[in-house]
Amino acid sequence: MNSRPQDLISGYVRAKDHNRPYAMSQVFARDARLEMIVHTGTISFPALTEGNEAIADVLARRFAQSYEDVHTFCVATPPEGGAQHYSCRWLVVMSEKESRAPRVGCGRYDWTFRPGAAMLVGKLTITIDQMHTLPADRLAALMDWVTPLPYPWCPVAALSVDVPAIDELQSVMAYLA
Repeated sequence: MNSRPQDLISGYVRAKDHNRPYAMSQVFARDARLEMIVHTGTISFPALTEGNEAIADVLARRFAQSYEDVHTFCVATPPEGGAQHYSCRWLVVMSEKESRAPRVGCGRYDWTFRPGAAMLVGKLTITIDQMHTLPADRLAALMDWVTPLPYPWCPVAALSVDVPAIDELQSVMAYLA
């Protein structure tokens, strides 16, 4: 069982990125809340989801129906061991299953942890500030860029190395800096 905030966040990223809905119950409390704040019209999620099973449905099962090759990075240093709240910026690079068009997005995670013998996430707010859909021929360059990066915790300095020359990445990198 995960007991540190950084383990819970890493577990969430892996469960979402690798479509492992069962692993969400090891991250989220049974009555956890997921709030989504979406500032773009290129992706949609329910504004509020309650309960770890419903969260697993939204963030793993349904998400994996549309997207693959998902790489999510927490652009920060991991939280300290006993943190009850933690916020960080994130970057995601993925592709749409049907069109194979890559997507690049960024935003903010705001975590609230429930301390105890078995610490779990009580609330997660995901803010999506940018989500860009790119032509399918950009996917290889994006995957070549993100595949060698430290995962899921990645300092912005590492992200800045060998960034593909894609216009939409300029606003994403400016947001993350």
